[in-house]
Amino acid sequence: LDLAGKAVKPGVTTDEIDNIVHEATVAAGAYPSPLNYHGFPKSCCTSVNEVICHGIPDDRKLEEGDVINLDITVYLDGYHGDCSEMFVAGEPDEKAKKLIQTTYDCWVKALDFVKPGNDYKDIGAIIEDHVVENGFSTVRNFCGHGIGSVFHTNPNIYHYRNTEPNGKMDVGHTFTIEPMICEGSAKCLKWPDEWTATTIDGKRSAQFEHTLLITPDGVEALTGKLDTSPIQFWEKESTVHKGIWLGTSAAAKEREADLNKQLLEM
Repeated sequence: LDLAGKAVKPGVTTDEIDNIVHEATVAAGAYPSPLNYHGFPKSCCTSVNEVICHGIPDDRKLEEGDVINLDITVYLDGYHGDCSEMFVAGEPDEKAKKLIQTTYDCWVKALDFVKPGNDYKDIGAIIEDHVVENGFSTVRNFCGHGIGSVFHTNPNIYHYRNTEPNGKMDVGHTFTIEPMICEGSAKCLKWPDEWTATTIDGKRSAQFEHTLLITPDGVEALTGKLDTSPIQFWEKESTVHKGIWLGTSAAAKEREADLNKQLLEM
């Protein structure tokens, strides 16, 4: 994900980014989970501007100010790891900055809620309350999911207020939280390719995602950032969590503190 993000700039095509992801994944001894998954033709999803999710890499060149979500999943040693992050080609406008910051902050609030005994259904209200307060909407057509030896499984993680009986969190559960937040309407339009989902009004959307593991004392991001990862403006400027987020368990917080000390002082 870091390698792909470094390639995001005006003039670069999403096909070029997909090639970087594919080559790096194979070189690491893994397989790109999206490739041929129910017919998906590429190794990652590249969702630009109004594309909510499942954008298929192509030969369109990124333009100045484009916002893009890179969604990458790899299969290694019998397990899938799924993560996504926002990037900007060039400099973002102020509305894009607010969209990305709000999406990041609602996501971190939801991540912080995760611990043994809590209800999965309550994740959605945390997300929706935060984004609506900031003038945005949350997509209802797609959700987070359980993950492990299977790419997508139970429980479904809804990113809006709901009363679905999705059970309680417990030690050892692995799943994703991946809210899709929109500038305008959260209703979506599916393209004829049967994958690409866009906002119905053409306004922009943003998303973040981690694969999470519930521990006895909290949660850890299995797809957390590394000491070589860049720190982004939404991590520096967040009023919810300053710096990168690695989890709430004692072990995760210790790693996080060490890493943030290094990254925030750079």
